[in-house]
Amino acid sequence: MKKGLTITIAILMVALLWYFLIKPQDYQIRVKAKTFPGTINQSLKAWNSSLENASIVQLEDLNHLQQTITTGDSTHTYFWNINSINDSTSQLKVDVIDLDHSFKNKLSIPFTDTNFEKGSRKFVTNFMSYLNKHVKEFRVNILDEEKSPSTYCACVKHKTIQTKKASAMKDSYPFLNSVLVSNGLQLNGIPFIETIDWKIDKDSIAFNFCYPILKPDSLPYIKDIIYKELKGYKSLKAIYNGNYITSDRAWYALIDYAEKNKIKIETKPIEFFYNNPNMGGDALYWKTEVFMPIIDE
Repeated sequence: MKKGLTITIAILMVALLWYFLIKPQDYQIRVKAKTFPGTINQSLKAWNSSLENASIVQLEDLNHLQQTITTGDSTHTYFWNINSINDSTSQLKVDVIDLDHSFKNKLSIPFTDTNFEKGSRKFVTNFMSYLNKHVKEFRVNILDEEKSPSTYCACVKHKTIQTKKASAMKDSYPFLNSVLVSNGLQLNGIPFIETIDWKIDKDSIAFNFCYPILKPDSLPYIKDIIYKELKGYKSLKAIYNGNYITSDRAWYALIDYAEKNKIKIETKPIEFFYNNPNMGGDALYWKTEVFMPIIDE
C-alpha cells in the first residue's frame, strides 16, 4: 500500500511539474476551417494587418505562424498550427501563451472559465469569421494535368509582394495594351503572368506580365518591353474564380493537391486572365486559368 501511494504521489508530482513548467501553452483552441492551408496562411496575415498592436511571422513553413498581440499589461502569443485534412478542410490548433501571467493562467484554467480563455476564444472566433467571409469570395477547381499554352509575347517585368500583384498588373495593363498596338504589333490572345521567382516564406514574387502577340519579321524597340517565347509545360491546372488580388489561393490549392498526390512541381505558376477587372462586375464570374509546372523525374 505504501509503495502504491509513493508511485501515485510521484506520478502526480511529474504531472504537476510538466503542467506548470514544461507544458508549452497556457491554453489550446482547436477549430476546423473549410479551406486549404495556404488560404488560412494568407488570411491570417491580411487579418493581422487590420489589428492594432499586432505582429505576425511565418515560422518554418506555411502551416506554422506566430502572432503577438499586446493589450494593456499583457502580451499574448498565438501559435497557429494548420493541418490539411482533405481537399476542402483544415484543422487549426492554436496554442495561446501569456508569458507575464502564465503560472496564474495554468493555476486558474482547470477550475474556472477565465477571462484569458474567453478572450482567446473570442480572438480566434473573430479570425474564423473573417476567414469564412473570404472563402465565400472565390472558388478554385483543380482539373488535374494539362500542358500549359505556348505563345510568343511581349512583357513587362515586375517584382513585388503577392498582395500587390494585381495592382502591378493594373498599372501595366493600359501601357502594355496601348503601346503594343500603337507600334503595329498584333495582339494574339489574353494577358497572362509568368512567375519567375516566388519566395513563399516572404510572400514576394517576380513575374512577367505579358500579352501574346503575332511575331512580325522585325520587332520594334519599346522601352521597358521584353519579347520572349513562352514554352508550354506539363502542369497541374486549376480554374480560379474571384478577384485577381487573391488568385494566389489557387497556387496554394495546387501545392496542397501536389503534396497529397506526391507530384513534384516547380512553384512558378502561370496565370491566364479572361476578364478585365476595369469593367467591374461580380468577381466570382471572373475566370483565371492557373498552371503549375510538373517536374518530370
